[in-house]
Amino acid sequence: MIEIYVFLKPASVRSWLFLLLLSSMHKDNHLSARGISAAAKPSRMDLEIYQEAMDNRYHPDRNPDGAFPMNVAENHLCWEILQEKIQSITKTKNIPDWVSSYGDPIGVLSFREATARFLSKFLIHREISADTLAFSAGATSVIEMTTFLLADHGDIAVIPAPSYPVYTADIGVIPGVRRYDLQTHTEIDELKDGIPISIDQLEKAKKEIETMGSRFRMLILTSPDNPTGGIYSESQLSQLADWCIENEIHLIVNEIYGLSPININQPEIKSDYPDPIRFVSFGQLMVQRKNPYLHFWYSFSKDLGISGFRIGLLHSYNQDLINGYRNAGLSHSVSNYTQWVLQEVLEDLDFMEKYISTNQKALTESYVKVVSCLRELHIPFNPSYGSLFVWMDMSAFLSENSDHGQEQLWLEIFEKTGILLTPGNGFGHSKKGLFRMVISSLNHQALGVAMNRLKGFVLQKRNY
Repeated sequence: MIEIYVFLKPASVRSWLFLLLLSSMHKDNHLSARGISAAAKPSRMDLEIYQEAMDNRYHPDRNPDGAFPMNVAENHLCWEILQEKIQSITKTKNIPDWVSSYGDPIGVLSFREATARFLSKFLIHREISADTLAFSAGATSVIEMTTFLLADHGDIAVIPAPSYPVYTADIGVIPGVRRYDLQTHTEIDELKDGIPISIDQLEKAKKEIETMGSRFRMLILTSPDNPTGGIYSESQLSQLADWCIENEIHLIVNEIYGLSPININQPEIKSDYPDPIRFVSFGQLMVQRKNPYLHFWYSFSKDLGISGFRIGLLHSYNQDLINGYRNAGLSHSVSNYTQWVLQEVLEDLDFMEKYISTNQKALTESYVKVVSCLRELHIPFNPSYGSLFVWMDMSAFLSENSDHGQEQLWLEIFEKTGILLTPGNGFGHSKKGLFRMVISSLNHQALGVAMNRLKGFVLQKRNY
C-alpha cells in the first residue's frame, strides 16, 4: 500500500482510495469499482423528474394542466423546417456506396469538407481546412475525447462558474480530470458588462492548484455561455489565449451556441445592453495564431435543433491531437448515414442561411417573452447575448440559503406550476437561488402559458 502512494499524486490517491472503498462495500457486485461508481451517480440530478414532466407534457387541448420541461437544452423551435428538408433528401437522393462501409474514424472527408465550408461561412468567417476537424458522436463524446488526449488523470480543468454541470462527468468519468469552478463574480448583475474573468484570477487559481500538487492543464470557456448567455469579447479571448500559450495550458472555447444569438436590437430589450459586446468566434483567433494550445468545440445539436443526431466536432491546428483523435476515437465515430444526410443539408448554403435566420428570430421572440415577464415580476436576470437560456435569480424565495433550500424551491416551482427548471446545484457557483430556464424547448404558445403560471407562483409567494 505504501509503495502505491509513492507513485500517485494526492488527487490520484484520493480517487484510488474512493474506488477501493466502493469495491470493498460491494463485494457481491459484479461490476468494477468504476462501474459501481457510475451506477451510483446519475449524470445530473434532474433526469428522473424530467421524465415525469415529459410523461405529463402540456398540450393546449389534450393536457392543458400538463407540465413544461424547461431544464434540458434542446431546441424545438424550427425542427419542422429541417425535418422537411431531410425528408426531401432521403426521398430524392441516392445513398452513396461509401455509407455502407467503414470510413475515417474522425469523419469522412466529404463531410468534413462540407462542415468546414459551413463553419467558415456562418460562424468563424475565416476559411478553415477539413484537416483541422475531427468528429465524434455528440458534444459529450468530443469533450471526453479531447480531455482524454490533452490531460492526464488527476489534472485540473478550470471552468468559470456558473457553467454546464455535466462538464464534470464529461471530463471526469473516463479521462479522470477534475473540475475547478473559478468564481469570477458573486451577484448576477456583475455579468451585465460581460463575463468578468481576469488574468489575476487565473494566476491565483494556478497557484492554488499547484499548491495542492496538481496541474492546471485546461481552461474551458463556453461562448455564448451556458447558463448565463454571456459572451467573451475579442480582447478577452486574445488575452486569455496569450496567457494560456505562455503557461502551456490548453484553452478550449465551446461555441455550441454560436449560431443562436439574441437580437439585442429588439426594442423591448435594447436598453439592457448599453455597451454591447460584439461576438467574435474564437476560430478567428485560432486562424491567426495556429497554436497547438488553442482549440474549438462545436456541435449541431443546439443551433440546428438535432441533438438526437449525435454529431460534435473538435477544431484544432494541433496535428498530433487530430492524429491521436483518429487513432483512439473509433468507438466514438458518427455513423456514415448520419454524416451523409447532414452533408447534403450543409451543402445547400441558401437553405442553411434561411434556416439560421428563421431560428434566430424564433429564439429572440422566445427570449423577449420570458424576460418581459421576469422584468414585470422584478426577478433579476442576466441579459443574454445568445444560447438557449435565461439565467435568473430567485434567491428572494429561498427558505434557507443552502443547496437544500435551492433544491426545495426548485421542487416547489415544479409542483405548483409544472415548470421544470435547472437548479443552480452543479453549476459550480457560490450564490444560491439561481436557476436556468431553457427557452427553446416550447413553442411560443406553450411558453406564454408557462410564463403565466410562473407569474401566478411569484405573486402568490409575495402574497399579492
